[in-house]
Amino acid sequence: MDYNILVKNLKKDFSQLKVVKIAILGDSATQMITNALKAFGFEKEINFEIFEADYNQIERQIYDSESDFFQFNPEFVIIYYSSNKLLKKFYTSSKEEKSDFASRKLNEISNIYQTINSNLKCKTIFFNFIEINDKVFGNFANKINHSFLYQIRKLNFELMNLSQLSANLFINDISSLHSSAGSVFCFDPKMYVNADIHFSLDFLPLIAKNITEIILSIKGSFKKCLILDLDNTLWGGIIGDDGVENIQIGDLGIGKAYTELQMFCKQLQQRGIILAVCSKNDEIKAKEPFEKHPDMVLKLGDIAVFVANWQNKADNIRYIQKVLNIGFDSMIFLDDNPFERSIVKTNIPEVTVPDMPEDPAEYLPFLRTLNLFEAASYTEEDEQRTQQYKENTKRIELQNQFANEDDFLKNIGMVSTVKSFDKFTIPRIAQLSQRSNQFNLRTIRYSEAEIQQIAVSKDYYTFTFTLEDKFGDNGLISVVILQKENAQTLFIETWFMSCRVLKRGMENFVLNTIAEFAKKNGFINLKGEYLPTAKNEMVKDHYLNLGFINKTSHWELNLDDYKKKINYIFTK
Repeated sequence: MDYNILVKNLKKDFSQLKVVKIAILGDSATQMITNALKAFGFEKEINFEIFEADYNQIERQIYDSESDFFQFNPEFVIIYYSSNKLLKKFYTSSKEEKSDFASRKLNEISNIYQTINSNLKCKTIFFNFIEINDKVFGNFANKINHSFLYQIRKLNFELMNLSQLSANLFINDISSLHSSAGSVFCFDPKMYVNADIHFSLDFLPLIAKNITEIILSIKGSFKKCLILDLDNTLWGGIIGDDGVENIQIGDLGIGKAYTELQMFCKQLQQRGIILAVCSKNDEIKAKEPFEKHPDMVLKLGDIAVFVANWQNKADNIRYIQKVLNIGFDSMIFLDDNPFERSIVKTNIPEVTVPDMPEDPAEYLPFLRTLNLFEAASYTEEDEQRTQQYKENTKRIELQNQFANEDDFLKNIGMVSTVKSFDKFTIPRIAQLSQRSNQFNLRTIRYSEAEIQQIAVSKDYYTFTFTLEDKFGDNGLISVVILQKENAQTLFIETWFMSCRVLKRGMENFVLNTIAEFAKKNGFINLKGEYLPTAKNEMVKDHYLNLGFINKTSHWELNLDDYKKKINYIFTK
């Protein structure tokens, strides 16, 4: 995207867009980064309200508790240190200081982060450092620890380690962006010399896009499902015409491009992205390569929903969405055919449909440039997601065999484990708070650090719920946080649940659990609140359906006459 075209968005009306407060602090000129970020936010229907610190005022703003920065109280803080300025400091250091340069800079960064994190409820995004090889040692710089190249690479490595230990610290990987785009594209020497601007105009939209994607993923907007066409997308050729032995796949020729695309998809699946197939084919034929071709990387076990027929692909994607019960905006559809892409774009505009290159050799490099799968968290449970959705498909197939829903629910043997928050569940709870959009009554996002504080606070009671049945274990699927409002009332500060388990009576089971707990501890009222968002309309009548009374600003349930809700879930 051209910078000059992008910044025309700054003249448009932002008043109806959701506001996200951001502070930007840099050791060099940041005005053009600010403009690009604000303008790119408009593309994503976000109004970035930005506090931009004065030139080279990072430390002054952060270490002064009365500064404008702290008065602004941002939701996200972006810190940018220039590699060029770092190089100047490096040159004026002694040989001994150069050998320890990265460690000392990392300590400065850590102190800045800890100061922010101790005083603000926000997320911090640090730019990492563009690698500059000053050529003082040439290639020998890799073998000597007091070279700048060695120290800057060490600094980036240690910054990654720091972020792993710091739940609210995220990295804007500008070094990777710079390597992909190239130094000539990213750096304008004239702008640097004349205005202390360290990035070219062409590079600024990529930086803005990267930052925006990090913020969106933290706020719960990210892709969950990759839907794949088959012929000339996952392999070369048409399986129905060429036969399984003649499709192009493997390590030779163009087959290598398809194999490496499959390897990419496999890594996504192992990370927790749901894979689905949507192909115009006979199902038996379409499955043959997965079952019989020795060079197939993807197997049927990697595919959560497999749809191969001769129906409209938009209709088939609607079916996939219904089975997975996720939003269309969290789905990506890959197809080599422009006509099929157009059908889906026209009929389901929420689905992301990349315009694939004509040459299959360019498929994977192109997809990598799009960065479609930004993540804000990862747990081991993500690796089980495909299996969980495959199990859910079996549940749907069985449900269709029963005359009524109650008979189906009685038959599948549902059991739940109910526990308070603990060190094992806290990472998953924080992740679910970021991911849960549809069944989320108040849509509050929590970091691991915030969940840890709640877990040990005497002002809160916490609950986690798992659900398993004869088809498999869904793991931790629902979270409730109760806040003591007064001696009689508990406020349901948070209640969210995975949409995988909707319509199985889990809502009733959860309410029974917290109502029984409240009564045992002397409370007589449960108070709930629904805060509407663009995605949680499905639960707008949640409290009404559970018998709560509408009090205009909130919902209340008197527990004196509470009768347990019917469900078929047993406590494990």
